[in-house]
Amino acid sequence: MLIINTIAELKKAVEDVKSEGKTIGFVPTMGALHDGHLSLIKRARLENDVVFVSIFVNPVQFNNQDDLIKYPRTLDSDVELIGDYADYAFAPSVEEIFPTPPTEEYHFGPVEEVMEGAARPGHFNGVGVIVRRLLDWVQPDKAYFGEKDYQQIAVIRELVRQCGIQSEIVPCPIVREPNGLAMSSRNRRLTPDQFETSANIYRILVESRKQGDVPQIKAFVEAEIAKISDFKLDYFEIADDKTLQTVHSLAEADGVMGFITVYVGEVRLIDNIRYK
Repeated sequence: MLIINTIAELKKAVEDVKSEGKTIGFVPTMGALHDGHLSLIKRARLENDVVFVSIFVNPVQFNNQDDLIKYPRTLDSDVELIGDYADYAFAPSVEEIFPTPPTEEYHFGPVEEVMEGAARPGHFNGVGVIVRRLLDWVQPDKAYFGEKDYQQIAVIRELVRQCGIQSEIVPCPIVREPNGLAMSSRNRRLTPDQFETSANIYRILVESRKQGDVPQIKAFVEAEIAKISDFKLDYFEIADDKTLQTVHSLAEADGVMGFITVYVGEVRLIDNIRYK
């Protein structure tokens, strides 16, 4: 695997690959990689000739600067984890990506206005800024994203539609720890006790499937989360799986999912589950 740090090197690598008629799979990440990321990279390896991975903690998608400062940065171990599966790792500095402050503004409509968009103002615009640039530079045939960030995938699909980007966006299933906790770079900030306690998030979501319709599901999840002293519920929404708009009955949409965000101490964790 070749590690590259500049946009010029990245564009040259892409040009070389394209000149040989090879397909490109791309996995954009913010580093602190784990087996969830690796599952995306392995799938990209199976479905494409050449795999690019970006490792960049994008400052413009953090509405909380303290969260940005605390975000884990583990480039050496990241490179070791993915070395057997990726061909290129793009690991630029902030100055390389943003020599001047970005001014792009995106409007993704209703899919960005709920849940994470409402809780984290400016977050999805920051996602749009970096993903648009990366897709323009890498020009992948397929780009892979994990379904833990389900709303982010909806936003990126809208970005691709608006900008006429030709890359296929490929959603990939959530990868979980043995205890059920969705794998996340933020899990590294949990204490051992918090890590075990956090398994209750997925347990509660699974048990919520047995609770009847939307009002009963919401009441159950909110009550169960409230029982755990280290948990603070940010939101739990039940929504149409395409529009991400709230539903009040499972019968309202062909596909319905539950989306949850919980603070475990100071660490903010997200997860989701499908009801139909």
